[in-house]
Amino acid sequence: MAAAAASCRRPIAWFFGVAAALFFASWYLLLDSAAPPPALLAARGQGLRAGSTARKCDPAAAALRVFMYDLPHEFHFGLLDWKPRGGGGVWPDVRWGGGVPEYPGGLNLQHSIEYWLTLDLLASEQGAPTPCGAVRVRDAAAADVVFVPFFASLSFNRHSKVVPPARASQDRALQRRLLEYLVSRPEWRRSGGRDHVVLAHHPNGMLDARYKLWPCVFVLCDFGRYPPSVASLDKDVIAPYRHVVPNFVNDSAGYDDRPTLLYFQGAIYRKDGGFIRQELYYLLKDEKDVHFSFGSVVGNGIEQATQGMRASKFCLNIAGDTPSSNRLFDSIVSHCVPIIISDEIELPFEDVLDYSKFCIIVRGEDAVKKGFLMNLIKGISREDWTRMWNRLKEVEGHFEYQYPSQNDDAVQMIWKAIARKVPSIRLKVNRLRRFSRFETNRMDETPTRSPWLESQAS
Repeated sequence: MAAAAASCRRPIAWFFGVAAALFFASWYLLLDSAAPPPALLAARGQGLRAGSTARKCDPAAAALRVFMYDLPHEFHFGLLDWKPRGGGGVWPDVRWGGGVPEYPGGLNLQHSIEYWLTLDLLASEQGAPTPCGAVRVRDAAAADVVFVPFFASLSFNRHSKVVPPARASQDRALQRRLLEYLVSRPEWRRSGGRDHVVLAHHPNGMLDARYKLWPCVFVLCDFGRYPPSVASLDKDVIAPYRHVVPNFVNDSAGYDDRPTLLYFQGAIYRKDGGFIRQELYYLLKDEKDVHFSFGSVVGNGIEQATQGMRASKFCLNIAGDTPSSNRLFDSIVSHCVPIIISDEIELPFEDVLDYSKFCIIVRGEDAVKKGFLMNLIKGISREDWTRMWNRLKEVEGHFEYQYPSQNDDAVQMIWKAIARKVPSIRLKVNRLRRFSRFETNRMDETPTRSPWLESQAS
């Protein structure tokens, strides 16, 4: 009887053993499928873990050596609600995905260049993946430029309104503190700020401080709200917006697959130079195969714009409140040939990129002539359009912001554009130092009676 009972229990035990094994195996597979895909890990630090080590960039091999101020975190990643762990340091550990603070989405992203460039500099020092085009150095005397890591665009977007009982906005308070910090630094005093790189990509970024920072190299979206005495193409750099619509990956939608001839969706009634939008609206709204309508990012506006641009041969990029907008870069990544109508626009990296190979640029006075624009567009052959369409796919990577940065993406193109300014910067700094011996006993000391410094501090 005992032997019979034991033989009965064996199949039951075997059954439960197999069931348990299958349960644990299925649970493991479920957890594995829920893990981030390798591409996501790559985009958020290429799988490097906290505390891991990697090869750091060699400053001697870099195109640009950058001294970056260790500003308090409230000037940069603190604006993203990041705080130093354990009260140590002012920078996040960018070597692993979880250490990179996330930037807010939507229209905030279009002016996010401060975030991407700062991440790349940190990566160059911490050993995270980067092309090493620009490398952070700790000795300002060994640097080509001095980088000011203030997230001015984000500060304006989030903190430009006055919150009672305060009498000034947090954005203005940060600008004032930044000026006080800079004029107290020996790096500033040695060059008068002429070798300092300041990022103010939002047209209203650094709205107060810009007039005190005029000697610096600004990185801007355009010069629309800057007087020539403060910003110009001679000393400053124009950087692209970050596109809002997604990339058109594996685009095979050629000439015949895009039924809309001309596309525009956005605000029609604008101030300043944007009056041309409403003139064009009345000229084009009834034309065949033309989509010209009001639109915004509210609701599913970005999705509508994505679909509309991908279904169009040409996309209008018209001056608005400012000469530029992210619409140009949305058009580029949608491979919709841009028609630029903005007489005051400055285009990023135009000293190395020939925009006539992938854009149509029209003077405003010509665009508003009845029939001019439609005749121009209809006169572009399928072969010419296809040539521009293919060129758009070749250049779109130059306008891509990402972390980790890749060769010749927007981050690296900006560093190269700044590097091309270095000879001019050195000339200005050396000329400033001509009579420095009459203002101080040593080059690296604070001038005791410098009218220039006093004017900067006021």
